[in-house]
Amino acid sequence: MATTPADRSPESTWAFLREGYRFGSSRYERYGSDIFQTRLLLERTICLRGRPAAVLFYDPERFVRAGAMPRRGQRTLTGVGGVQGLDGGAHGARKAMFLSLMTPSALRQLGQLFDDEWRARIPDWERSGSVVLYDEVGRMLTRAVCAWAGVPLDTGEVARRTAQLHAMIEGPAVLGLRHWRGLLARRRAERWLADVVDRVRAGTLPAPEGSALRVIAEHRDERGRPLPRRIAAVELLNVLRPTVAVDRYVVFAALALHDHPAWRERVRDDPDATEWFVQEVRRHYPFFPFAAARVRRSFDWQGHHFPTGRRVLLDLYGTNHHPQLWPDPERFNPERFAGWRDDPYGLVPQGGGEHLAGHRCAGEWLTIELIKRAVGLLTTAMRYEVPPQDLAVSLNRMPTLPPSGFVLDGVRRTA
Repeated sequence: MATTPADRSPESTWAFLREGYRFGSSRYERYGSDIFQTRLLLERTICLRGRPAAVLFYDPERFVRAGAMPRRGQRTLTGVGGVQGLDGGAHGARKAMFLSLMTPSALRQLGQLFDDEWRARIPDWERSGSVVLYDEVGRMLTRAVCAWAGVPLDTGEVARRTAQLHAMIEGPAVLGLRHWRGLLARRRAERWLADVVDRVRAGTLPAPEGSALRVIAEHRDERGRPLPRRIAAVELLNVLRPTVAVDRYVVFAALALHDHPAWRERVRDDPDATEWFVQEVRRHYPFFPFAAARVRRSFDWQGHHFPTGRRVLLDLYGTNHHPQLWPDPERFNPERFAGWRDDPYGLVPQGGGEHLAGHRCAGEWLTIELIKRAVGLLTTAMRYEVPPQDLAVSLNRMPTLPPSGFVLDGVRRTA
């Protein structure tokens, strides 16, 4: 039996918060191993990375999700009782509900709504002289996804709801005020959407056929029961929140176009190059740091022991930057995806495994569609300048973003 390397510190939570996305990678390199043990939030935890680790991690016979995510993450990011914490038949029924929303026509519809929102804002950007892309895209995505999901949203609510969704995304991996903002934002957003669900069920608010609001309000679990109103609100937020979180990828795509200007011409004229570019943005830039599970029952793997109930973290960032999977992983190189065959265990920015049977993000196709739309708009719908600003992407902050939010100057519509 191999000895699993162990972190020397009796408690590594502070180191995790301080080191951010590099917490795992620094230890894999230190120990010469793709697996190590540590203590996080006072609990023994196994961290692992790589394709074989991803195949293992998404084996439902060996791992469960119930109780795996720390409570602070459930109470801010995913919501207590959401699909991410379910297993077996309950998970399958809930996941099928989400996947039913992700039809090609529905994805195109949301993409077009986002496209329309963006083009409608360009004249205002021309007049303002300077805009922060992150702030603008967040509000555009909030408007677009609420319209797509059938959720009523007054113009005066957009900034407040966007701020709530951002606070939930920011809340899990921080201490202090940002975490408490996330808790408060989730509580308020769940109340908002629970009331909306109640109105749909009472027949006082029409919800379009096939919309996320109607599908979730009418969903029956594996026992034929409707979702409790709070859980329905949680799952509706699991449509809205991840969609708005794509604003970070849009900023990363704009940053990549700025840092690698030769790709502006390539993505403008070549759909294949756009696909490669978007996938490399998802691989290269930091998004979710880890996915969490618990050992269903004890087993051994590659000489390492996994005891029943032990929390296990799959390092998503570490897997997307594993040098055996991705040669020269710190280099931004979209051409690595030329001829790439979709591998659900190699590229895992939003989780891995199969979409229906496993816990891979149901909104992954939606994410790709929205980034492609943004790349097209940045390269064909407008011209702009990128003034001097702080565009550093810190790996110590989770989730990360260039501090400036990516400022654009001199925006002009193209003919």
